[in-house]
Amino acid sequence: MKHFLASLCLLGAFLHALAQCSVPASEFRLDGDYLLGGVFDIHHSVTVYHDRPEAIDCSSQSFILSSYRRFQLMRFSVEEINNSTNLLPNVSLGYEIFDHCSDTHNFPGILKLLSVDGLIQPWGEPHKNLSKVMAVVGPFSSTDTVTIAPLFMTDLIPMVSYGAAFSTLGEKERFPSFLRTVHSNKNIIEVIVNIVQHFNWRWVAFLNSDNTFGEDGRDLFIKRIKDTEICLAYTKGINDNTDKSLMFKDIEAQRINVIIVFAPKLNAEALIESAIRLNVTNKVWIAGDTWSLNKRLPKEKGIKQIGTVLGVSQPVMTIPGFSDFIYSSKSQTHCETAEQNMLCNQVCNCSSLSPEEILAVDPSYSFPVYSAVHAIAHALHNALRCGVDKCNGNITVYPYMVLAELKKSNFTLLNQHIQFDEYGDPTFGSYSIVFWNQSGDAEEIGSYRLHPSVHFFINDTNIQWNPKGEEPTSLCSPECAVGFAKNQDGIHKCCFNCEICPDGTYINITEDPYKCINCMETEWSAAGSTSCNLRLVEYIPFTDRGAILIMVGAWALVGLTLAMSVLFAINYNTPVVRSAGGPMCFLIFGCLSLCSLSVFFYFGKPTTSFCILRFLPFLLFYTVCLACFVVRSFQIVCIFKIAAKFPKLHSLWMKYHGQWLVITAAFVTQALLLLFGYTFAPPKPYNETIWYPDKIILGCDINLKSTFGPVVLLLSLCSLCFIFSYMGKDLPKNYNEAKTITFCLLLLILTWIIFATEYLIYHGKYIQTLNALAVLSSLYSFLLWYFLPKCYIIIFQPHRNTQEYFQGLIQNYTKTISQ
Repeated sequence: MKHFLASLCLLGAFLHALAQCSVPASEFRLDGDYLLGGVFDIHHSVTVYHDRPEAIDCSSQSFILSSYRRFQLMRFSVEEINNSTNLLPNVSLGYEIFDHCSDTHNFPGILKLLSVDGLIQPWGEPHKNLSKVMAVVGPFSSTDTVTIAPLFMTDLIPMVSYGAAFSTLGEKERFPSFLRTVHSNKNIIEVIVNIVQHFNWRWVAFLNSDNTFGEDGRDLFIKRIKDTEICLAYTKGINDNTDKSLMFKDIEAQRINVIIVFAPKLNAEALIESAIRLNVTNKVWIAGDTWSLNKRLPKEKGIKQIGTVLGVSQPVMTIPGFSDFIYSSKSQTHCETAEQNMLCNQVCNCSSLSPEEILAVDPSYSFPVYSAVHAIAHALHNALRCGVDKCNGNITVYPYMVLAELKKSNFTLLNQHIQFDEYGDPTFGSYSIVFWNQSGDAEEIGSYRLHPSVHFFINDTNIQWNPKGEEPTSLCSPECAVGFAKNQDGIHKCCFNCEICPDGTYINITEDPYKCINCMETEWSAAGSTSCNLRLVEYIPFTDRGAILIMVGAWALVGLTLAMSVLFAINYNTPVVRSAGGPMCFLIFGCLSLCSLSVFFYFGKPTTSFCILRFLPFLLFYTVCLACFVVRSFQIVCIFKIAAKFPKLHSLWMKYHGQWLVITAAFVTQALLLLFGYTFAPPKPYNETIWYPDKIILGCDINLKSTFGPVVLLLSLCSLCFIFSYMGKDLPKNYNEAKTITFCLLLLILTWIIFATEYLIYHGKYIQTLNALAVLSSLYSFLLWYFLPKCYIIIFQPHRNTQEYFQGLIQNYTKTISQ
């Protein structure tokens, strides 16, 4: 009999014979000048496969007390408006409410709302033969809304939902006449993310209902956490067939301590009950606004063992007069007989409910229902151009006119300024953040205000963490110590290894915790640094003690060369001066003095000109000095050895002044090499930053290609000089110029070997001082060990500075050779 009557209801809907459903005393219907539709899921139908068409009798399905409370709130709102003298004066509102218990099999009520005198005319003229319904309140769920909304969009019949948060419903191209008095999923996801970030939880699971509402929430959550430190470790769509035991095992295996449950009340209740039964412990559960104010779950046995429940809820607002209405309404009898009320899903089966049970239920979404009805009433009030005591009865109002006025809503209701944005979303309202306390109540611990500006607040001190009393953590990997960078391990950025940032780098966790940033060249840092320090710039100033001593030594050298030049000039025609080189000595003295110029440019802050003058005078004029000693060594060997054996060669050498040709050639060659090298790659200032991480050593960078030629020429002259002077090692004992030159060359070579060794093992600022000292030593080696002994003979041993003395030495050596 029941299936027959249910089938009869569905058949009657499509045959447009639903007029027989009218029951005067029903809670679902009220006559009035203008009709509002209402869609409430007072019952919930579990989808079951049928092998033949069957209509659904909602009254036989699971009863949802909280939805019944919202259903009563719509009735109360209409009655309040009808009793008002300010809103719609002399105009009565009626309603036709249907129990929408299924999103796939429950269309008779929707078709009834769309019908005109029991007929549906989809091809009728616009705005004519329309339903008497001016607007529809509901439905609650996003899935139901998406299913039935297109039926109302065609004729722009306003739908004002009090619970559908699916974000896509804000797309006006698809849902032009849809508005809502709750915020979209985007806003509640924002609150949830703020909670997670507030407690620094980064490793979370997201369990959503396996429907439009839940999948939308999951997608929004994934999008929102993309640029945050939160990682979605686990996600799953849940329904009645979900293997919750396996699901919780997966969550536990990944050490996830925070679980976000974004699902309708019934799904969430089943999930939490399974968690209690499966002994899931020590978790933090974050509830969406659909079940955060649940009255039954906080009092379930074992609820504290599963952990701590935080939630986001609609703010609880007391609706004045609603309690009195419930008491008054339940004292009346609305359902005379079951047969009268079993048609068209307008049966409640709720006569046994007491007012206390209704008022004690979860009050979520009370104000959204209340504000939805009042928004429609204000829109109708404006469409009818109502005044203080009456409305214009000559105006024919169509649903699209009500829609236009709804979009312009601007009134105050219970201290809330009711307005809608261009997407049909409310610009009023806020969220409460709640905690299920030890007493089994949802205690408010914070808030999230959206308008006029965003404000987020949580009072952590009021939270009693279960079961240990300590704020839990939820991390894939513990935070790295200061100075360590994260090295991602796997696909999740929250899972990482910690690696210390090496010298010369630092980590800025606010900018990029996964990368060690190189310090600038002028900065340094120790391993594990979070910032860089300026390097200490070092060079040898002119005021340095070592620099002063070397510069004094250079001036002393100039003074000595000048004094020796005077002495040699006075004794120019003596044998000692002649044997030392004669006029060539003055060239050597001048070049040694010019070479000493290089010493002064090793000190002070290096510039390009300083770097050039640091090397150019020494390389150029020391080449002349060496060329002079090469010639002098050759001449000594030539006098004593080659002249006797090769007299013709000696004759040519003397005739064409071979010594000056060699010196000139050496000078010109070196000058050209330096000119070409310094033209293309001159020495330039260089900052040494490799050897000392905390210092910058200012020096000069020498291009090897540009200096290779000049250095090779110097080495070649030095080698020739050494060869010729070594060939004269067996000359007369008292005639020892060759031996002296050999000794000077050995000192020169030893000096630069010592400097090269120091240069390899030491790279500090004093390498410049040592370089200058090596240059000065090179100059003094010839000045002191070649010329000073001759000065001593001239001054203190004049008897050895005679022609007879030298002739005797040469004759004795000649006799020795001939024998």
